[in-house]
Amino acid sequence: MDSEKITEDISTTPPAKDAPALVKKIGRATYIVRVHFSKTSKETMSNKIKRMLKNEIQQM
Repeated sequence: MDSEKITEDISTTPPAKDAPALVKKIGRATYIVRVHFSKTSKETMSNKIKRMLKNEIQQM
């Protein structure tokens, strides 16, 4: 997929209200990443990161 198509797809998606965004340019492509969290989640972000790190270490 070329960078023009990615930019076009992102621009047609309406942004969420007050959603934090990370904008990263790599070469001629611009990536926009928006973050959202589940309101029903019972796991904290800290616990999730720890769980992901443990899983990654177990795969080594």
